[in-house]
Order: sequence, then structure tokens, then C-alpha cells
Amino acid sequence: MKPLAIENVKDYKNGMFFLIAGPCVVEGEEITFKIAKELKAITEKYQVPFIFKASYKKANRSSISSFTGIGDKEALSILQKIRKELKIAIVTDIHSVPEAELAASYDVDMLQIPAFLCRQTELLEAAAETGKYVNIKKGQFLSPESMQFAAKKVTDSRNDKVILTERGTTFGYDDLVVDFKGIPKMQKFGFPVVLDVTHSLQKPNQMSGVTGGEPWLIPHLAKAGLAVGADGLFIETHPEPSLAKSDGANMLKLSLMEPLVKELVNLRNALK
Repeated sequence: MKPLAIENVKDYKNGMFFLIAGPCVVEGEEITFKIAKELKAITEKYQVPFIFKASYKKANRSSISSFTGIGDKEALSILQKIRKELKIAIVTDIHSVPEAELAASYDVDMLQIPAFLCRQTELLEAAAETGKYVNIKKGQFLSPESMQFAAKKVTDSRNDKVILTERGTTFGYDDLVVDFKGIPKMQKFGFPVVLDVTHSLQKPNQMSGVTGGEPWLIPHLAKAGLAVGADGLFIETHPEPSLAKSDGANMLKLSLMEPLVKELVNLRNALK
């Protein structure tokens, strides 16, 4: 895999996976800075290329009463400040055509297309036209082979900075399963492929209206992803997942990130 040509993503030339990690959504400046600082320190210690992830808004919650954000401009300003002060790359979700230009105007490095929206042609074209990296999450309803067409919508818009992310496939009504064959299949298209460990462990469509999850399986799934050759891993994390305002049921506690990263680095080195 070619190193990511993203400002502030250091290529340590050690053949290591890259890590996309952070909270599900920007909850406020203090806690978002805290998570970003800790993740930067961990990834620098173990020489893992790092991109900080936090959604500036959540437009696809299960319930209308669920938290969706602190305000678009306020959240994007926090991400911009984190990028400038900590010198780390930033990825955030977009959900509509106007959001592509809005998020890009706050200097984010990568725009992420949620799985439910991965076939939205105008959204993919708008993301491509910003010139930013575009991380397309594979829909829970799509085969790995189908993602070549999502990627082509970006490349046909004169942007070859594409990343594809596996995040599980619908299994019944309230569970997901990861078909690990999908990772090498999508790599054949010539783009880096990420395993979204967090969302692959979701339990969607719960009767409570809040998505569940199995975060205790995060280390197992992450190691399996590296074993089949994933270029990157995506892990959401929070100091206290039980208090997180979004996706707390399937996030890894922040204090567990360093031991996991250490274990994953050892595994990657063994595989090399």
C-alpha cells in the first residue's frame, strides 16, 4: 500500500497499519481534545500512522430523541482547532452535498461517507470535488465487489484519493457479520482497505431505539482484520463509553487503547 498522502500523517516506513480512531461525535472541546491528545501520544509511541475521527454531527441515529451534535460550526471549529494545535489529520462524516463543502472549508483532511449513503452518487461526487480523501464505508447491504462502483464515482470526479472500509454485513435483523474475504477482494481495486472494528460489532435495530454492541470483541476482530491484511483499522473510543452521547454500546474504553495498540503492533510485526 502506498503511504497516505495526508498532511500530519507520518509515514514511519515500518510497514505498519494506519489507525483511524476517536469518539463517535464531538461532544465538546475539552473531552474531544483529551481523546485526541491521548491517541496521538499512543500512536507516536508505537509509530502507527494516525487519523483522528470525530463526527461533527450525527444524522443517522436510531431514535429522533438521540443526540445529534453540539452544532455544526461549533463542532467543526473544534476539529479545526485540534488539527492546528495538535498537528494531526482529521476525518469526519458528511451526509449531504452541502456538507461536503462545509466540512472541507474547516480544513478536515478526509471526508467519510456513512455506510447507508455509500451509493448516493451526488454525495460521492461532492466529496470528490473537494479534493480531500474520501473514505467510503461499505453498505451493510452490499457485496465487497459492489464497492468498485462507489469508488469509481469518486475517481470519475478526478479524485483518486479513495479509502474503502469494511463494517460488517446485515445478518438477520439485529446483528452484523464480517466476511473477511471482503478485505482482499476490495484491495484488488487498488485502494487502501480499512476494517471498522467498532461498527462491525454493532447490534442495530434494538427495541429500545438505541443501537447495542459487543465491545469486548474489539481486540479479537482487530487482530483478525490485521491477519487477513487490512491496511488500516477504525476504532471508536471514549474515556467512559457508558456516558458517551453516541454509540457508547460498542466503543472501546480509552484506557484500553494503548495495550490494544501495542498488541496489534506486535501482531503486525510478526506477520511481516
